[in-house]
Amino acid sequence: MTTETTQLRRCIGSVRFGIEAHEADAGDFPIQPSQKDGLGRMCRPHWRAYTNALRKAAVARKAAEAGEVAPETAEAAPAAEPKTTPRVRRAKATPTEVVTG
Repeated sequence: MTTETTQLRRCIGSVRFGIEAHEADAGDFPIQPSQKDGLGRMCRPHWRAYTNALRKAAVARKAAEAGEVAPETAEAAPAAEPKTTPRVRRAKATPTEVVTG
């Protein structure tokens, strides 16, 4: 009979984006060479959720700065489909015709 001990590690979560801190298996953490132990501070699923939330916040902030209405974000898409963001083209200024009599 063999018993495996699972090394647990603390995922720090993010209060700003509503990600709860929790204990997770050390194998769930991405490699992060800059950390002392070589592992990231968030588990993979929460790291992805965190970076996705950061991206959405940046897009909303840029839209607010430009005075535009931020596009509504779609609900979570199926994992098999790649996420794409629609591109918005700005209309070029057209010269106005001046008719002199």
